Amino acid sequence: MFKFSISYDRKTRFLFLNGLISLLVLIAISAIPEKQLSIPPREFREAAEIMKKSVEIISTHCRKNNFNMDELIDPARTGLIGNELTEITTTIGHLDAKRTTINPNFASLISFLLMEAGVRENDTIVIACSGSFPALLVASLSACKAMKVNARVILSIGASSYGATNVNFTLLDMHELLRQHQLIDAKPIAVSPGGIDDIGSELEPELANMIQSKTEFFGIPYIYEPDLRSNVQLRESLYFTDKNIDIKAFINIGGGYANMGTSPQILTLSPGLIMEAPLPEESSRGVIYSMLEKGIPVIHLLFIKGIAQKYNLTWDPVSVPEYTDLHFDSVYSISPIMQFSGILYLAYFIFILVRYNKLQNMN
Repeated sequence: MFKFSISYDRKTRFLFLNGLISLLVLIAISAIPEKQLSIPPREFREAAEIMKKSVEIISTHCRKNNFNMDELIDPARTGLIGNELTEITTTIGHLDAKRTTINPNFASLISFLLMEAGVRENDTIVIACSGSFPALLVASLSACKAMKVNARVILSIGASSYGATNVNFTLLDMHELLRQHQLIDAKPIAVSPGGIDDIGSELEPELANMIQSKTEFFGIPYIYEPDLRSNVQLRESLYFTDKNIDIKAFINIGGGYANMGTSPQILTLSPGLIMEAPLPEESSRGVIYSMLEKGIPVIHLLFIKGIAQKYNLTWDPVSVPEYTDLHFDSVYSISPIMQFSGILYLAYFIFILVRYNKLQNMN
C-alpha cells in the first residue's frame, strides 16, 4: 500500500501548499476573461440563410404581382417595405428603421437572444407581431426554424409607414406565403386588426371586414377586443391553450396596443432581451408585462436604431447585407481542457485531503 514518507510538519506544509495551489487554480479559472467563440453556433448562420431565402421568396412574389416594388423606398426590392400611407397604415414609421430590418443578421441576433433567454431545441416560444416590421417576423421565424423551436404566433394587420402596408399583401399574406414554401411550420394562432385599441379604428369598415373574412378563410381565430385587460387575457388563453405548455420566451415585434399596454412605463424598456422589469399597475399592463410577471423572458424588438447600434448591425442598407459571423458580447466559452484540468486538480486535492485525515487519525 502506498504510504506518505514525510513527517507531520511536512505533511501539513504539503497539504497547505496543495490547498493553496487548488485555490489559485479555481480563482484563475473564474477570473480569466471567458474566451469568445471563434465560430458562432451553427444556428446563427442557418437562421440568416433561412431569412435570406425567405426574403427572396417574398421578393419574387412581389415582383411577379407588382407589389412593393418602389425602388426609391426599397432599393433592394425585397418586397418587405410598403408605401408610406395606405388604407392599412395606422401610425407614422421611419423608413431607415424599416430598411435596417431586412438584414439577415437580424435572424442571427434573434437566435442569440433566444439562447440567452435559455431557449433550446424543441422548446415553445410565443411571438406577437404588428404589420410594422414584417422583416423582423421573418427574422424571428427563421431563428425558430434554425433552432428547431416551436413558435405560437399572433399577428396584427395594421402597420406603421413603410411596413406591411399593402392591402393586397398584408402580414398575414406574407406569413401564408412562407408557410406554403415550408419555411414556416404552422399557421398563426390568431390575427387581430391592430391599430388603436387593437380594433382597427383607423380602417375603413369594408377593409376591416375584408381582413376578418380573410383571417377566417384561413381558419384562424380573429381577435376583436377593445378592452385592454380582456384582450391580454384572450391572447394568453390562446398562447397557453394547455396548462402544461411551458413557454420559454416571448418575442414582441412592433408597438401593438395589446402587447405594449397603456402605461408610460413601457417607454423605459430597453430593446433586446428583458429578463425582469418593474411592473406598472395591472390595469395598464400589456402582454409584455404579463409575461415578465410570469417570469418569462421578453425579447422586445421596437427601438431598431438602439438594437442596430448595440449589436453593430448595418444601419439603413441600400442592399440586403450578406451574413457575417457576428460575435455577440455574451457568447463565451471557457476551454473544455481548462475546465477538465480544474476539475482534475480539485479531485486530486480532495484525494490528498482524505489521505491526510487518515494519516492524522493513525498518529
